[in-house]
Order: sequence, then C-alpha cells, then structure tokens
Amino acid sequence: MQEKEIKEGIIYNAISGFYYVWADGESYTTKPKGVFRHQSAKPLVGDHVDIEIDAVNLESNDRLVKMHPRKNELVRPPIANVDYVFVVMSLIEPDFSMNLLDTFLAVFEGNKIQPFIILTKYDLLVDSLGEAEAAAKVQAITDLYRENIGYDVVVLNGSKERFDQVKALIQEGVYVVAGQSGVGKSTMINHLIPELNIETAEISSALNRGRHTTRAVTLYPLGKGLLADTPGFSSLELIDIPKEELQYTFPEIAEAARSCKFRSCVHINEPKCHVKASVEAGEIADSRYQNYLNMYQRIESQKPVYDRKS
Repeated sequence: MQEKEIKEGIIYNAISGFYYVWADGESYTTKPKGVFRHQSAKPLVGDHVDIEIDAVNLESNDRLVKMHPRKNELVRPPIANVDYVFVVMSLIEPDFSMNLLDTFLAVFEGNKIQPFIILTKYDLLVDSLGEAEAAAKVQAITDLYRENIGYDVVVLNGSKERFDQVKALIQEGVYVVAGQSGVGKSTMINHLIPELNIETAEISSALNRGRHTTRAVTLYPLGKGLLADTPGFSSLELIDIPKEELQYTFPEIAEAARSCKFRSCVHINEPKCHVKASVEAGEIADSRYQNYLNMYQRIESQKPVYDRKS
C-alpha cells in the first residue's frame, strides 16, 4: 500500500483553519500545507482540491495540497464554484422590486451562475390585494421572466408542495440562496433541509427589512446537488461588471445585440441598434431595457480607486 494517497474532493466546511472535504463519498478533516500561507488565494467552501491521505498512519492529519482553478468566487457567503442561485424575491413586505431583481440577475449572470427566481409571500399578497389582483401581478412577472426570457420561476405561498417545486429544480452542482433581507431565504432553506433549523428574523416594520441572520457557510447534500446553508447577498455591487459586458448579463438583450449594425454597440445612442428597435417593437420589455440603462450609468459613474500613496 502506498504511504500517501491523493484524492480530489470539494470543501464543504471551513472552521478555525480546518477544511472539511468530501472525496469519494467520504468526509476528510484536513489542514492546508504550509505553502498556502504564502499564496494570496485562501481556500473557500466550494473549492475543488486535492488532499493527501496517509493510508498507513490513520491517526495523522490529512493535508490539503492543491487548489484547482475557480470558475467564480462570491463574497457573501464566501464560497467558490457556484453553479446555481435561487434568487428569492418577496411579492410584499418588502414589496417586489423589478429593478432589484434585474440587478441580482445581472450580477449572477456576470459570474456565470444560472439563476432561478423564487417569489415568496403570495398568500400575504392575496390578503393585501385580493385574489384577482394578486394573480394578475404574479402573472405579469412570470410572463416576463419565464415566458419572454426563459428563467424558471416558482411562486411560494408557504405550502410544502410549493417548496417541493424548488427541490425539483435541483440537479448536480453547487447552489446558493440570495435575496433582500426579510424575503424568506432562511425559511426556504429550512424547508429544503429541515434538520438545519436556521434562525429566522421578524421583519422590522420601521426599516422594512429583516435583521441579518447569516453565519459560517456549509454545503449540505440536497438531491444530486449541494446547497449552501447560509443566506447572503442582501445588497449587490455592479463594480465588477465592465460596462461593455453588462449587455451579456441580460439574455434577451445579448441575443438581440447580435443583429446590431456595429459590434461595439452598447444600445444607448448608436444608430441602427437592433436592441432599441426590439424594445420599440415590444419584443424586449421596456422595464428590462430601462434597468439595463440604469445599471450602465451606475457602472460608468463609479469612480476608480487610486493609490493615494505618494
């Protein structure tokens, strides 16, 4: 038997310098080799890594010896190699915001993460508006994002059956849950992984947002995938998206842009712009185009950070 055996796995938890790795259907507690102290990249939950197993001395510490290249990295929660995100948006308390949803979608599309849209508190919306008006509002949202653009949309009203629709979306890969504070992220995770019993917070009526209830991130098996137990992303910055690439985070704009006369077209003032023509023809929702313009201007107005050292 070889003294040292190398296995590839994924970090599913990290606490106090120890990294817990799934590899070949088993869990290993590892410490990183000293070389990692001299590298700028710190291992994150979600990282694909090589670990060194001492097959002879089972009492010795297993070592994390190599990190594989990341396809993406998020800050909240701190996690790497995310494949899918459940973007949780409440229909009421806090009120639904198309601008915020489009910002979430753009940021995740820009990180090559496939979004699923989860609309919560439909029962509360019915209580507030009545069945007909609530149904019409949700239909307008789903027509735009599901029928016109192609995103999966699930509407939750607190029933277990609706959460089963979310579970049905899960395939192989790493999933995170994102959304504004107070929209029901922790509640959804608790339904998906009941043994977690994540603390949830009441909505602050004064601030119209929930208290932060995030904690250290762990990946849990769910179906064929892995779900991060830590809700995150109550707010997002667009600074990491170059303004010229913003159009590619809007799938319908990216598709229409292929027919623009100029390859450098950013669909604002350029002539013979197929995107603007598609908006005028009703083929691209005006709300999405206006949010694209708003984000473009926000990115353009962000001031670069200069080194102030003399």
